[in-house]
Formats: sequence, C-alpha cells, structure tokens
Amino acid sequence: MSTIDTGRFRDALLEERGRVERALAGLREDHAGSLDDEVEEGEGNGDNHLGDSASATLGREIDYTLGENSEQVLAEIDAALARIENGTYGTCTNCGNEIPVERLEAYPAASLCIDCKRRAEGG
Repeated sequence: MSTIDTGRFRDALLEERGRVERALAGLREDHAGSLDDEVEEGEGNGDNHLGDSASATLGREIDYTLGENSEQVLAEIDAALARIENGTYGTCTNCGNEIPVERLEAYPAASLCIDCKRRAEGG
C-alpha cells in the first residue's frame, strides 16, 4: 500500500466542510421565516397569490433538496476525517483494496474504490 499524505487530505476535507457549512447556513438564512411569510411578502395586491405561492414553494423545495444534499456531503466528510484518525483512510470500506490517490484527489471523501462505487451504482 502506498503512503497517503493524510495531512493534505485532512486539510482539503476541512476546507470543503467549511465551504459546505457556509452554503448550508446561507440557505437557512435565506429561509428563516415560514413559507406563508415568504408568500405574503411577495403578494402585494394579491393578484398573483397562486403563482407566488407556487414559486415560493418550488424555491423552498429546491433549497431543502440542496440542504439535504449538503447534510449528506457533511456526513461523508466527517466519515473520511474519522478514517484518517483511525488509520483506514484510502482503503475501500467495501473490498479493503487501496483507493488510488487520483480518486482521492478528485473526491477526498471517497470511501469506495472506483470498482465498488460502480457496482454500488449498478454500473
């Protein structure tokens, strides 16, 4: 097994974690009020209530999906940081083979080698 510069990957993971946390905080800040508050702000004269409501709902659904994805990314980053701490970083959690450094450079939170990832995705 080759030696992986875990310090470099730890730094990259921590930097990515900070970026995702800031993006998630921004999403939460953008939607601090209720959906009803958001629709009421945009209503004005009330002529477009249904359109405003649909637009606000769609915007919220997109942001919630992004938020859920961000939470998943944070969990993957935390798991990768834990693997660094316990000395298993760079080892596929499925087959136990080494994850190539090139894959880790492309996706530092990777827990699977490319073959196991493809199988997991059905490809």
